Amino acid sequence: MLMRSLLYVPADQDRFIAKAHLRGADCVILDLEDAVPDERKDLARANLTEAVRSLRQGQGQVAVRINAGSEADISAALAAGIDLLVSPKADSVADVEALDAILLRHGGGSTPVLATIESPAGILAAADICRHPRLVAVNVGSEDLALALGGSPDPDVLRLPKLLVHYAAKAAGKLSLGLLRSIADYGDVDAIAEAAREARRHGFDGSTCVHPSAVPILNTAFAPSAEEVEWARKVMESAGTIGLDGQMIDKPLRRRAEAILRSASGR
Repeated sequence: MLMRSLLYVPADQDRFIAKAHLRGADCVILDLEDAVPDERKDLARANLTEAVRSLRQGQGQVAVRINAGSEADISAALAAGIDLLVSPKADSVADVEALDAILLRHGGGSTPVLATIESPAGILAAADICRHPRLVAVNVGSEDLALALGGSPDPDVLRLPKLLVHYAAKAAGKLSLGLLRSIADYGDVDAIAEAAREARRHGFDGSTCVHPSAVPILNTAFAPSAEEVEWARKVMESAGTIGLDGQMIDKPLRRRAEAILRSASGR
């Protein structure tokens, strides 16, 4: 599942939804949570089926971010025919198990979940959370985590907890999403690009974003460069040799080359 870029779109805003399929995101997330005022939640839920239909004009996945534990949101999302459910405040195994039970009650037995960890307790429980079979991907909610910590959502505050969740996700074989900073400040495109390149160096698979201007930046940063692809091809073509451009060609190097070529092909 390719998830370099996941674009949040408020589920109650038709003018944003109408153009979202043109943005090039690997996944568009229709947001029922933070982006929708309480008085418009019912409207947003009622809008999901038409919104998903509109997004199907594009090539990307379609997801819905629910309000934590909301059966009404889950029922509406499943009825709309989503590819992925985004669950906020997944801060314990019990939270994920409760979500799994709701999905089963509403016929979502095979619906994959992206879980967002947003509290100190969730960070410390990340290894157990990430092992749950319902999850395909995990990220950290920067703003809510900083609030729970009593801190500021600055890169130096977020770096350690995000890396801890990243390690837990990778250990469990799940996609790890995010930047080592908040995504809320979308105006500084150079900073976003550098943060995305940094995240990829650590092995992150992609990131969510709140503005379409970030989508091409993420798609580029989380994809192998032409130079990387050429290097990987040379490695794979060098069977029987022990060195390439001063590097020893061993099994880990070949596996890295294979991973680069898989990523370049969108697998």
